[in-house]
Amino acid sequence: MDNKIYIIHENDEWMIPLKEAFDKLGTSYEDWFIDEKIVDMQSIPPRGIFYNRMSASSHIRGHRFAPEITSFLISWLESYNRSVINGSKAIKLELSKIEQYLSLNSFGIKTPKTIVVNSVQLLVDAVKKLNIYPFILKPNRGGKGTGVQLFYDCESIENAIKKETISESLDGIWLVQEYIKPNDGTITRVEFIGGEFLYAVKVRVSEDFDLCPADSCQIKDSFCPAGKGGDRFTIVEQYSNTDLDKYKQFLKANDIGIGALEYSINSNGEKYVYDVNTNTNYNQKAEFEVGGRKQGMSQIALFLTEQLKNIIYE
Repeated sequence: MDNKIYIIHENDEWMIPLKEAFDKLGTSYEDWFIDEKIVDMQSIPPRGIFYNRMSASSHIRGHRFAPEITSFLISWLESYNRSVINGSKAIKLELSKIEQYLSLNSFGIKTPKTIVVNSVQLLVDAVKKLNIYPFILKPNRGGKGTGVQLFYDCESIENAIKKETISESLDGIWLVQEYIKPNDGTITRVEFIGGEFLYAVKVRVSEDFDLCPADSCQIKDSFCPAGKGGDRFTIVEQYSNTDLDKYKQFLKANDIGIGALEYSINSNGEKYVYDVNTNTNYNQKAEFEVGGRKQGMSQIALFLTEQLKNIIYE
């Protein structure tokens, strides 16, 4: 049997540009849509390259347990020494902001000050302990900004608890976190493919937080490059970042062959990474605005195709 690239995912819409890129290259691939899945642990996995694109936000698309079965699937593949892009370490980080921050910090990468709590009733105590305003409340396992809320004072979260408007946490863990207000109304997303820097894209976010008149507001999927709001994304020409080597080391140590880091720069010019994404998407409008020289999905297809050519099994 010829080797193939196997795409492990749970969102068909996100796969369209990647499949088109594979088709242009004539690369053999197979779609592994993971929602309800049977994994025969006694069977031998097929040969090829396995690209994990499982998302922490799968539950909002009705695929509640897709990440759990994918974790087992990846362990099974790795037990047979199959080549998995974004393997078991990567999915562990995809499903836990806490794990992301602990690992980022170990590489000297700044993250926002964070208090971890596992009870809604303890949120006010956690806010007082953090004692930084405004602050972010986010679920440990999120994705696409799901459940992220911005509060301006302690009274606001007390009212939210009384009104039962606190966003749910899938794993029962919340993060009360310092809000790093962007100094220019944008956050930056740094993309990597094959462990190498692809490009950085700025995302305009001021309308989500700075202009919010309510006691709290939610970002939803405003930062998702695959969603609506393409005008908010701008690829940075001649990008420079002294932390790029740290980012590469972090990605390599966590088996993230394809992924992105997002950060905000505060008024003092300090960068704080607040999110790691291992199922990265790209904004095609932003890519075309710079002449289409660096199209993310096409680069992924090229990278995986080269990996497929070089694969050797005994």
